[in-house]
Amino acid sequence: MNKLSPSRRAYEIVTRTMLYLCASITCLLLVCLIGYILYQGIPGISWEFLTTERSILRGTMGIFPAICNTLYVIVASLIISLPLGVGAAIYLTEYARNRRLVEIIEFATETLAGIPSIIYAMVGSMVFCISLNMGKTLLAGSLTLVIMVLPTIIRTTQESLKTVPQSYREGSLGLGSGKWHMIRTVVLPSSIDGIVTGCILAVGRIVGESAVLMYTVSMAVGMQDFSTISGIMKSSGATLTVALYVYAKEEAEFAVAFSIATVLLVLTVLINFAASLAGKKLKPENK
Repeated sequence: MNKLSPSRRAYEIVTRTMLYLCASITCLLLVCLIGYILYQGIPGISWEFLTTERSILRGTMGIFPAICNTLYVIVASLIISLPLGVGAAIYLTEYARNRRLVEIIEFATETLAGIPSIIYAMVGSMVFCISLNMGKTLLAGSLTLVIMVLPTIIRTTQESLKTVPQSYREGSLGLGSGKWHMIRTVVLPSSIDGIVTGCILAVGRIVGESAVLMYTVSMAVGMQDFSTISGIMKSSGATLTVALYVYAKEEAEFAVAFSIATVLLVLTVLINFAASLAGKKLKPENK
């Protein structure tokens, strides 16, 4: 085994030191950011804060409507975007034969994934709120978010499908499986990690979005009609990110804003953990 020259050894030591230093700085910044948010936000969190609405008459400062709006928007957006995104990725990877068309669609999805959210907000406001006469409702906001996260889900799922070895497909077809049966029982379970990753990225963008929801839902922080599905979708109200903006920017209630940020942080971690756990349960065991 050849020994490294002194200059080569010094170069590797410096490079390794720089990598460790960059990684340490990144982790330190993340820990400081999360720690500062928790330090400022946890004292303001209580059961009353989480389960009541804002009311001047009752003297309450709750965010329960914002939590409900956030969960409804996440569920409604994923119910529509996940089947569409996964289905489109399956078609582009497994069925499409016109490679030129596939390249054009892939370029379009990559371009759409990088468009600023404010453009989606303007388009959603004009199309769903005005042209389709939906008004500023949770349904209009959810449909706009579907368009926004769909490219991300398509690309991550498609890349995950491409990592499945071709021998898996050939073996399944050689044993007599049909095309769809092969995709459903072999390809999709083998690429579940990528699908879960796309779901997590979509949820992260939905939870952290504010511009789209300001234009297509509303900035009201009061309680809406949550008694029926129709009432939910026709309601309008601020999500957690919009409520955070309202309290921090419009009303200078920074203590409440930090508490909302803490709830957002915990909610994001729980959703990501649930998605990862679901991915592990759905992934086939290697035998």
